[in-house]
This record gives sequence, C-alpha cells and structure tokens, in this order.
Amino acid sequence: MNISKEQYAQMAERASKNSRWYLNVAKAFAIGGTICLLGQTLTELYKLMGADSKSASAWCSVTLIALSVLLTALGKYEKIAKHAGAGTLVPITGFANAVAAPAVEFKTEGYVLGVGAKIFSIAGPVILYGTAAGVAYGILYALFV
Repeated sequence: MNISKEQYAQMAERASKNSRWYLNVAKAFAIGGTICLLGQTLTELYKLMGADSKSASAWCSVTLIALSVLLTALGKYEKIAKHAGAGTLVPITGFANAVAAPAVEFKTEGYVLGVGAKIFSIAGPVILYGTAAGVAYGILYALFV
C-alpha cells in the first residue's frame, strides 16, 4: 500500500478518538486520592491499636502492598487502573503492581523460568536507575556540600 503523508495523517486522525482529558484527570485524582485516604486511614487505625507513628506507617505500607498484590493476582488492579489511569501509580501500590503483574502473567512457565525470571522485568529498571540516581546524588552532595 503506497499512501502519502497527508493520506496517512487523515487516516490516523479518523482512527484516533478524542480523549476526554477532563474526565481522565478527575478519575485519576479521585481514585489516587482514595488510595491515599485508605493509607492515612490505615495508619490512624494502627495508631489506635497501639502502634507508634513509625510502626503504624510501616504496617500501612505492608498492608497497601499486600492489597495491591492481592488485587493484581485476582485481576482487579488492572480493571481499576483502566479507569483510574495515573491515579493508580501512587508509588507504593503502583510499584507493588509492577512487580506482581509479571509474576502472575508468567506463572504458567514455572517458578524459576517464569516467576523468578520475569518478576522484575518492569520494576527492575526502576530499581536500577533509582539506585544509580541516588548514588550519583550522594556523590555530588558529598563533593559540593
């Protein structure tokens, strides 16, 4: 098929549907805010149960990670993310999903070659470059401050 750039642009415009960005932003804000509200509520509940502030925060993180992994394993996190978009990228839950999703997807290939080999396929670069950026920042900080 031999088409011109103008014809291609017209075809692409017809195939692309307009995004309702205002609705996407509202959903991301509402769902991301709900995740944050859940985190704050869990922290306060753990404090009421007798945990100190640091322990309550740690238990909140563990609970949010566990819920995220559970929802990923049940196939619910993807459905929530479909509507929430960037709202599900709240760091701790989004990262837990990024680690758990490949593990669930490749489970049928076995625990070593499936889960073990693929579990960090999405989150691995984040860990690598985050660590590298932290080291670079630490060196610059030590040199110039």
